[in-house]
Amino acid sequence: SFLFQNKLVLIKRKHSILLIALLFSLVIFAITDLLVGQVELSFSDFWEAIFHFNEQNSSHVIALELRLPRMVMALLAGGALSLAGLLMQTMFQNPLAGPYVLGINSGASLFVAISTMTGITFLTSNAGLIINALLGSLIFGVLILILARFAKTQISLLLAGIMLGSFTSAFIAIIQSLSHSQNLKLFTLWNLGSLQGATLDELGIVSAIVISAVVLSLLLTKNLNILMLGNQEAQLLGVKVKRVHYMIIGVTAILAGTITAYCGPIAFVGLAVPNVTRILFKTQNHLILILASFLIGSIFLMSTDIIIQLLEKYLLIPVNAITSLVGAPLVVYILFRRVK
Repeated sequence: SFLFQNKLVLIKRKHSILLIALLFSLVIFAITDLLVGQVELSFSDFWEAIFHFNEQNSSHVIALELRLPRMVMALLAGGALSLAGLLMQTMFQNPLAGPYVLGINSGASLFVAISTMTGITFLTSNAGLIINALLGSLIFGVLILILARFAKTQISLLLAGIMLGSFTSAFIAIIQSLSHSQNLKLFTLWNLGSLQGATLDELGIVSAIVISAVVLSLLLTKNLNILMLGNQEAQLLGVKVKRVHYMIIGVTAILAGTITAYCGPIAFVGLAVPNVTRILFKTQNHLILILASFLIGSIFLMSTDIIIQLLEKYLLIPVNAITSLVGAPLVVYILFRRVK
């Protein structure tokens, strides 16, 4: 008993050290993301831009209207998508689950495609864009939940998600063929993925939405831990499984829909990061997993943005390109590992 308690203390201490290290790394990557780019900036530039902003000063404009919103969006988007992936993997008991792979992002993309290429005034506004993305994510999330009840294996669920994404892509292609060239260009640029979709003023709304979703996730920690035992066992322990599932879908739709609306469909972050987090922390405690996934996801997307900014002098790379280069091989690895 004494040895077991000591082991628990060591595990908790290890997790605390790792979380502190991640938090410290987050600060380092955030500062780096602010300073790198085609135009070199210093701390004094940011200080003056924040407290003595001058529209005529190009350094102030770049610092406050370009670099800062971009860094904050990378932090929020990486954390939100990672948390969405973690929640879906827990709900489906499937390490291959994620908002991109299972079609949640596809739902948001479809509804955003409708909103940007229909020419309806309300749907093309910023508020309409967010509402459509959230609605698409929610509808497709519920659809995947229904499909999961009929899927006999994890692979069949994965294939169902891929086919749903293919169906959505075909529908979007039809809309594109009928749309005006200007609207088509707008949607194509959005679909490539970018961290510059939100202004400094809009970041307050995005931050409030993401923080609220994180708080809701933390309130579900106990139920998420019990769900790891299986749905039947969770029901026997008093968990209202269906209610928890719909709450998870709701939180996932809010996270994935909001980020997709502003940044476009960013691939594989929600799939790769939760798996890396579990490997690194070796725990099923979702209090730790939620915090760690958010931090690692933020660091991952900020590091991606740093790479993009360093290469901007030579070529323009969309966010999706780098996240896919990292995430796709990991999907193949996890898939073959599960099959074996």
